[in-house]
Amino acid sequence: MAYDEALADRVRELCPLGEKRMFGGLGFLTAGGHMAFAVVDADLLVRVSPAEYDEALGEPGARAFDDTGKRMSGWVRVAGDVLETDDVLGDWVERGTSYAESLPPK
Repeated sequence: MAYDEALADRVRELCPLGEKRMFGGLGFLTAGGHMAFAVVDADLLVRVSPAEYDEALGEPGARAFDDTGKRMSGWVRVAGDVLETDDVLGDWVERGTSYAESLPPK
C-alpha cells in the first residue's frame, strides 16, 4: 500500500490543496508551492515550524520523520491510529498548512 486512500480523502475534505505523489505517498502543496503535509502509508507527515518541532514531537502518535535513517527536522510523522477523529486530523492539517503558507513562494 503506497498510502491510505481513506485518509487522503478525509484530508481533501478538510483542506483542498494541490496534490503531488512523493515520499511513496501523496503530498499536499500550498499555492506557494510548499508541501504542508503528506499521507504516507497510513500516517500523516506534517511540516512544522522549527520553533514548534519539539512540542509537536510530544503530541500523541508523533515521531520524528527519519525514513532514510537521517532525521528530517521540521517534519513530524503522525501515526494514523491517532487521526481517527476529524478534530485531531484537522489540528495537524491546520498546523502543516499554516506553516507552509507562511513561507515565501517558490
